[in-house]
Amino acid sequence: MTMTILSNRSSTTVAPSLRAGLVRRIAAWPLALMTYWHRRVTIKALRELDDHTLRDIGLTRADIEDALRDRSSLDLWMQV
Repeated sequence: MTMTILSNRSSTTVAPSLRAGLVRRIAAWPLALMTYWHRRVTIKALRELDDHTLRDIGLTRADIEDALRDRSSLDLWMQV
């Protein structure tokens, strides 16, 4: 005769971690939305500048979106 032991332990440890992951993802949405919105506002403001002003800050029209794609550049522009 073979005896089998069933454990309920794995389901109780996985569920909290799945719940925690879901909570982290939901909590990250407002920050992601704010970051997206701020990036779009900054791009709009930069597009409204003339070419001479863009050149003064080291950008061309083609560089605007790429300059903000890098996270460190976005942080720099958020301080302006």
